Amino acid sequence: MRKNDMLTESPVKSIVRFALPIALSSLLQFNYTLVDNIIVGRYVGTNALAAVGNVGSINSFIIGAALGLTSGFTIPVAHAFGARDKKKASAYAGSSVSMALIIGLIIVVVAHIISTPLLRLIGTPESIIGMSAAYVNILYFGVPFQMLSNNFTAISRAVGESKKPLYFYIVSVCVNFTLDLLFVKRFGWGVEGAAIATLISYVTAMTLTGFYIIKINKDVDIRLRDLRPRKSIVLEQIKLGIPVSLPFTISSIGTMFLQSAVNSFGPNVMAGLTAAGRVENVTNISMSALGVATQTFVGQNYGAKNYERIIKSVRKLFVLELVVSLFMSMLLIVIGRPIVSVFITEPNEEMLAASGRYIISIASCYSLVAILFILRNTLQGLGFTYANTVAGIGELIGRVFISLVMAKIFGFPAVCFAAPTAWLMADIPLAVIYLRKQKQFRQLAEKQKEKAVV
Repeated sequence: MRKNDMLTESPVKSIVRFALPIALSSLLQFNYTLVDNIIVGRYVGTNALAAVGNVGSINSFIIGAALGLTSGFTIPVAHAFGARDKKKASAYAGSSVSMALIIGLIIVVVAHIISTPLLRLIGTPESIIGMSAAYVNILYFGVPFQMLSNNFTAISRAVGESKKPLYFYIVSVCVNFTLDLLFVKRFGWGVEGAAIATLISYVTAMTLTGFYIIKINKDVDIRLRDLRPRKSIVLEQIKLGIPVSLPFTISSIGTMFLQSAVNSFGPNVMAGLTAAGRVENVTNISMSALGVATQTFVGQNYGAKNYERIIKSVRKLFVLELVVSLFMSMLLIVIGRPIVSVFITEPNEEMLAASGRYIISIASCYSLVAILFILRNTLQGLGFTYANTVAGIGELIGRVFISLVMAKIFGFPAVCFAAPTAWLMADIPLAVIYLRKQKQFRQLAEKQKEKAVV
């Protein structure tokens, strides 16, 4: 596949082809958590599964925000690649690597200080708080490796290569699975063993993706001078990265409110919701991958000033996302409950009822998250990352409203509609912002036509 296919080929064809390896890579990355959940649930117990699932909102708050930064840092790489400016692309790529490492090291320290207080803040039951803290505090040592791996992967995608990261994640997931079985099942190390296995797999992914970008990939040529932070480049990347990262932080605050509401229903419901959430995340991956591919497509064409191509293509991609969301809704309903049973050796009725209700609620509203992915990633690709912050605030309002108001009135059924409510509250401002920006791009496209005629 030629590296500039996104600038010349059929938009839908190039994006689908680009998105497939991203979806598989995301599935493999998600397997870090999925494998931990399955092995811990089956070989340690229900409380252990609840403990591992309980840290999800805190992980999103800390690690999700960190990884969001790297996605923002590499947006200018796609712009420079689209403009065929290799020197500039390499400078942005090198700067993003340095910042990912520095920020990752800072987060390790901060995360260890605030993790236990956050676990208490969300009302973690005393029966599992020790396991939750032990698991998450080991994982936090992997933040720098996660950030670097994510950053190298984002650089690769920014220059049109989505296949190579897939191969590297296959290796790292195999490492994680093998070590999970060894540490948890064979050695009996419990949740700590699962966390150590995941940490080692992060190091593996970082090493492989870093070697590829620095030594093999020819579209960027990162030298020592590029790794030295330059004020102008750093400021530009931070300006883009923070708005991409903030939604993770803002939305995660809402998720922590929600987790607090879930925790009040006890370990069985917590375990059931953890298992159902993992299944949902798997069916979510294809829509997310199309969104990431759209961001690269839009970013490269924006750099190449193909404004009309962007406008026409986004319409087609919008329809494609909705079609995929309908298919995934049906798939989630069909496979959801049977897969939940894989996580636990002896699932009880309370767990299965909680997971089943959650799956039906999410599947009936999947079109809302499809709209979120296409609008958010399109605006990110254009460099309008502030829209993410606006959307994040919308998600926060939706989750907090469900957690503090509706859950108290309607109980657990209200909790199941927290995510769809958050998606809707994010979609509304994103749609308004995109329609306004679309008008501007139409004007730019018209000016290009006029100049071409002259």
